Amino acid sequence: MVYKTAGAEPLTMQPWIESFFNGRSAVLRALALAIFCALLPLTHDARAAETEAEAKAAAAATAHAVPGFWDPRRRPERPDLSRLTVIRFLTETDYPPFNFTGADGNPAGFNVDLARALCEEIKVTCTVQMRRFETLLDALASNRGDAIIASLAVTPQTRGKVDFTDSYYRAPGRFAARKDAVMPEIRPEYLEGKKVGAIAGSAHEAYLKAMFTDAELHSYPNDEALRAAVKRGEVDFIFGDSISLAFWINGTDSENCCAFSGGPFTESRYFGEGVGIAVRRGNDLLRQSLNWALFRVWEKGRYTDLWLRYFSVSPF
Repeated sequence: MVYKTAGAEPLTMQPWIESFFNGRSAVLRALALAIFCALLPLTHDARAAETEAEAKAAAAATAHAVPGFWDPRRRPERPDLSRLTVIRFLTETDYPPFNFTGADGNPAGFNVDLARALCEEIKVTCTVQMRRFETLLDALASNRGDAIIASLAVTPQTRGKVDFTDSYYRAPGRFAARKDAVMPEIRPEYLEGKKVGAIAGSAHEAYLKAMFTDAELHSYPNDEALRAAVKRGEVDFIFGDSISLAFWINGTDSENCCAFSGGPFTESRYFGEGVGIAVRRGNDLLRQSLNWALFRVWEKGRYTDLWLRYFSVSPF
């Protein structure tokens, strides 16, 4: 038997060594086969455990999935940001976890933190002013602010009044009820004669008026009043934004009173094509700048961080 090594003379194995290996080859092959067969179940079990771990990880990722609205292949062009000197954001006073007053008395919430991230990306001074939701569009039109970041749905009606950035999240409408009155499915005929609450002037109220005509509609000025109504039995169901309702249902304020009833409602005619930042019509510089900043915030992972911080409970 001859072996070769790089840059050296061939090495010849001594006859007695060659005889030793040839005589033992059958034994060695048998031993190797036995070891392989013994280890095979262990390998299978290890792979099964690995597969199970991967499945659990995938399930966890799905449970906390972050919506994606941006295509990395469609990077927006960087506008002339030097023309922006300040952005005055308008937001709502009471719509947690999107907008609310923080412990320090300042605006807080997902929308507020996103606005701050956009301003950091654009490198421009920004202010955030909180107003009642029904006054936001008038405030923008009268130049008391530059942009609305308040979970304003993109619909044909709102498009007729303002221009929107790209959507940065979507939320279906859902019903909630006291736990002893939950329905697995909700249809208009199921709520005939039932008392149903919604926020006055909201898309959810408009949807109820159009689709649930046999229900007894009760309108409330804000989420706090709406949720209190279902807790004390003033209404049988409430209908609202699924994300906000999910946080309330799973939070301490609900006192474990209520649960989702039926599935999500996603009609774009009422709940829009998503939620965007509204600017005055024709303000293309600001709209394009915010679109560019939204993409950058998403690309850098800051959007994901914000989403997971505020939306660990599934609204769907």
